[in-house]
Amino acid sequence: MAKDVETAEQGGGEFSAKDYHDPPPAPLIDAEELTKWSFYRALIAEFIATLLFLYVTVLTVIGYSVQTDPVKNTVDAECGGVGVLGIAWAFGGMIFILVYCTAGISGGHINPAVTFGLFLARKVSLIRAILYMVAQCLGAICGCGLVKAFQKTYYNTYGGGANELKAGYNKGTGLGAEIIGTFVLVYTVFAATDPKRSARDSHVPVLAPLPIGFAVFMVHLATIPITGTGINPARSLGAAVIYNKEKAWDDQWIFWVGPFIGAAIAAFYHQYILRAAAIKALGSFRSNA
Repeated sequence: MAKDVETAEQGGGEFSAKDYHDPPPAPLIDAEELTKWSFYRALIAEFIATLLFLYVTVLTVIGYSVQTDPVKNTVDAECGGVGVLGIAWAFGGMIFILVYCTAGISGGHINPAVTFGLFLARKVSLIRAILYMVAQCLGAICGCGLVKAFQKTYYNTYGGGANELKAGYNKGTGLGAEIIGTFVLVYTVFAATDPKRSARDSHVPVLAPLPIGFAVFMVHLATIPITGTGINPARSLGAAVIYNKEKAWDDQWIFWVGPFIGAAIAAFYHQYILRAAAIKALGSFRSNA
């Protein structure tokens, strides 16, 4: 792998010329964003992407429940519908598709935890982060609402795709699963979109949405038996609002606290350990002293 290019100026002074450029940190408050059409276009993209994400994935979950219901007996018992593997593919595949479609417009977050992690890393402003989260949650509610509108009986009978802590697991286990699962996802987002990787591994073309989608897929395989896999507060909120049953609301905090903690840890790990942002900042301070 190539290393940073070190060159010396004529006359004795030294400087480091990097073969990549980090974008400048986003301002904490950027009111100017509110005057740009591109900002509102990004909000619309996040809303529609999250709506489509919930619509397809919740339909897949409910369809699997219908297929495996012994009363319905709509498929061979040995087949069991799409199975957990198929559900995981639905979530991971939709994230791959939607991130690919919206990355150039909004960044393709589709997840308040991802937005929160990028905000902590100063990739987005506070205003953009808050309004992205609002758009994502509204999109998730509308997506689940469409599923219920089309299949109301099945939706209410088979749990509405709502995230709930499964029997046999305590809340600490569920919280831990959400923290680790979201860490995997947000860490993958940082790694896949790192400008340093793009510059140095340009000989190995990597489509950023692909590893992000695979991360979602793998986390679902691991945590569906525990929490049904949240790792996306908008996904959990949308299903809970439309399903509106006590159990879904009792466990809702797990699907907000866990993902936000996991996202914060991933942002810290990538920015301050792998990219050594704190050391670079200290070095810059000393050089200017």
